[in-house]
Amino acid sequence: MTSSVLKPAAELAKTNARRFPNESAEYRRARQELLVEEIELRRHIERVAELRRALPPGGEVTRAYEFTGEAGVASLGDLLGSKQTLIIYSYMFGPQREKPCPMCTSFMATWEEKLLDIEQRVAFVFVARSPIARLIEAKRARGWTRHKVYSDASGDYTRDYVSRDDGDVPGYNVFTRHNGTIRHFWAGEMGAGTVDPGQDPRGAPDLDPLWAVLDTTPEGRGKDWYPKLSY
Repeated sequence: MTSSVLKPAAELAKTNARRFPNESAEYRRARQELLVEEIELRRHIERVAELRRALPPGGEVTRAYEFTGEAGVASLGDLLGSKQTLIIYSYMFGPQREKPCPMCTSFMATWEEKLLDIEQRVAFVFVARSPIARLIEAKRARGWTRHKVYSDASGDYTRDYVSRDDGDVPGYNVFTRHNGTIRHFWAGEMGAGTVDPGQDPRGAPDLDPLWAVLDTTPEGRGKDWYPKLSY
């Protein structure tokens, strides 16, 4: 997508005929200006996605990682299954935690009904450092049936692709396999060092629809609350 083949966002915004009861001229003027920015944001998201897809080949995976799932021991290749692409979400539920991270749990919960759709194209699994029995227990407590959970008991994978010092932090990694070779494709690399003033560390665009929904409200995300494991 190049700007030379796109109509200016302001021109597209002028085609918007939406109007709502009793809105003021001031509101409509500001809303039209915002619409221009929303169109530009959509285009920027697409440009970033194109740049991501165009990345050169990532590092080859040469280490034999071993995970423990509900059906036993599995390799990285086993996690790929019949797919060429694998997403691994590493969530915060290390042995030192009594319960899984509420934020990670909230994040993961949004995918329960989407996993079948996602898995038409790619493999998607969830990895944590706790023993598999704890992961299964927590999964059942949430009523999840579609999440494929795996324990990185040794921590080898976690230290290489999530946290060098084996910290209890989240991670999102994508791997690809071509002609039998597995390579790292992309990972979220935005964190505490890249955060803007007054914001929590987060990536862009947000993968969690929770934040996208709250961003459409006058209250926004807020700073006085946190997802809970139970309500």
